[in-house]
Amino acid sequence: MSEIRVVLIEDHDLTRIGIRTALQQREGIKVVGDAANAIEGLKLLKAHKPDIAIVDIGLPDMDGIELTQRFKESMVAGSDPQTKVLILTFQDSEQEVLAAFAAGADSYCMKDIRFEQLLEAIRSTYEGNSWIDPAIAGIVLRQARTTPSNGAEEVNANTTVSIHAADPEYSQLIEAYPLTERELEVLELIVQGFSNAAIAEKLYITVGTVKTHVRNILNKLSADDRTQAAVLALRSGLVG
Repeated sequence: MSEIRVVLIEDHDLTRIGIRTALQQREGIKVVGDAANAIEGLKLLKAHKPDIAIVDIGLPDMDGIELTQRFKESMVAGSDPQTKVLILTFQDSEQEVLAAFAAGADSYCMKDIRFEQLLEAIRSTYEGNSWIDPAIAGIVLRQARTTPSNGAEEVNANTTVSIHAADPEYSQLIEAYPLTERELEVLELIVQGFSNAAIAEKLYITVGTVKTHVRNILNKLSADDRTQAAVLALRSGLVG
């Protein structure tokens, strides 16, 4: 594996220093910069164009969701490299989680995860997967369909994060391999958190047929699992 270049944006000094020190001791990972606030963090991201940006939501000058949105909007589509954003936070509310993905976050981790899990998240995100902390995966699966149809997700009383259309590569995938009406029905139920058996019961089909539909959905969306398919469905507007 190539060396993974990381920028860490975290306002809590002990947390930032601890993560930076631990990452620097791991072969294959290089911390190219760290910042204690969003403004300095954005400068680092634009200057270094790292592979991974680890971003805390609770920054003092701008929350990590807004930082993610601003940075993602500043990246030129198709340019190389494309920095991926891994949100690191204590926040596990539905609004925070969904708004983070809507803003363009690629992965979402809770701060109380073990360091080995953080490494797994970094490597998985680097490889192009959406790593979702098990503690909040259910939120994505159960609540993605609650995203308002007016195109905005309220984060708090003062902040609104726009929900963007699918990234170009997702749009191209969807156009090249459109989902059938039945596959869309299955995908909606996946997003709501239904098991294969429950989907079969609701749609009056066999579990084997559901598995076939799920396999086709994952193939068409280039998703590794049901949770990643739910994230793509949320970000692309396939369900709502």
